[in-house]
Amino acid sequence: MTASQESAGSVPAQPAWARRPASLARAVTAELVERIVRGVHPPGTALPPEPALCEAFSVSRTVVREAVKILQEKGLVQVRQGSGTMVTPPATWDMLDELVLTAAIAEDESLTILDDLVVTRRVLESDMANVAARLAGPDTVERLRTLVDQMDELVDDPVTYAESDRAFHDTIMRASDNRIARGVVRSLEGQVVNTARYLGRTERALCVASNLGHRRIYERIAAHDPEGAAEAMFQHITEAWIVRRSGTADPVRLQR
Repeated sequence: MTASQESAGSVPAQPAWARRPASLARAVTAELVERIVRGVHPPGTALPPEPALCEAFSVSRTVVREAVKILQEKGLVQVRQGSGTMVTPPATWDMLDELVLTAAIAEDESLTILDDLVVTRRVLESDMANVAARLAGPDTVERLRTLVDQMDELVDDPVTYAESDRAFHDTIMRASDNRIARGVVRSLEGQVVNTARYLGRTERALCVASNLGHRRIYERIAAHDPEGAAEAMFQHITEAWIVRRSGTADPVRLQR
């Protein structure tokens, strides 16, 4: 670190890019998002000044300014005249943003972020199951039956089982015709679906238990029972996450 960096309160110099990123602004943004979420730059403190960031990342002022602009759009910083670029409280962060959510999950040893993600998914999917039970036609009901039967045959193949599992839930979301809710769930799931912390345990017995939940949901939708379908979805998502979480879940938090 140079004397000028020390006096400016700068971050330690970074190693040269192993391969210079195609989008320097995005690369700098991603690194700063991780540092903010990790607490290297705590809420209420200022990011290092522009010259220090330019030197640390070996980029131009234009790149740094673009990165700061993106950080501001994500709700992580606020540019204040005379005070610099201030890190904002976590309550203002865009938790649907891919970089922010990924960094938050990586740093969350208590799994609180994933708990919140599951609760959000549960609320939305329970409502969509309710609507699907009222709107689903014969083709949707047959599709759900086929997927449930298929998953019974895939309990020894967790990877393929998971693909059918996602197709089952997506069929219900499509049947609800709620594109906004489906988009939120797909966005959240898309960012965590391949992470070990979200997938948890995947052995055969858990796939068998999971598909019993799917079958209950299918039966309630086939019977055009909106309340029953919503309750079956609520229980399925809750129970599946508690098991995947390896028994460390907080029942009060998940059942709120």
